[in-house]
Amino acid sequence: YFYRAFAKYDLEDYRGAIEDYTKTIEIDPNDTDAYYNRGYTKYDLEDYKGAIEDYTKAIEIDPGYSLPYYNLGIAKYALEDYKGAIEYYTKAIELDPNYANAYNNRGYTKDFIGDSKGAIEDYTKAIELNPNDALPYVNRGEVKYDLVDYKGAIEDYTKAIEIDPNYADAYLNRGYTKYDLEDY
Repeated sequence: YFYRAFAKYDLEDYRGAIEDYTKTIEIDPNDTDAYYNRGYTKYDLEDYKGAIEDYTKAIEIDPGYSLPYYNLGIAKYALEDYKGAIEYYTKAIELDPNYANAYNNRGYTKDFIGDSKGAIEDYTKAIELNPNDALPYVNRGEVKYDLVDYKGAIEDYTKAIEIDPNYADAYLNRGYTKYDLEDY
């Protein structure tokens, strides 16, 4: 059932995938991956509370598994529980200190609640861990822009473009920033 659920998910038959993950759990109630994947599928159906229940169950079975914590952060953010999101991203980072995406998402959440300094620190750490990911450069550039550090923002957008020449938002943001500097 597990692999069939995986295939159904790939075919975007999310309800069918949930049914098969549920069957997997009935057969083996300690299958962490089945709970995690069912939660992931529920999230895609915007059943955030159901996703949280499944991620929480996966953690009960395997408290050292960082992915459910990370995805709990994403689900908490979707429910506008920003403090909860930060807590879960932090736990994922504690379990896996090299989890660049967790730093990026925690930075995004910190920025959203007005913690610009904390956001920049997290984006910088995400970049340190994965310097070939353009997203944290763009995100950090946006915070720098908001802090009127236009030169720093342009540097980050330019680096993102070097990494991913097709990253339209990096070009757009860099253009807006240059406009504000009257650099036509």
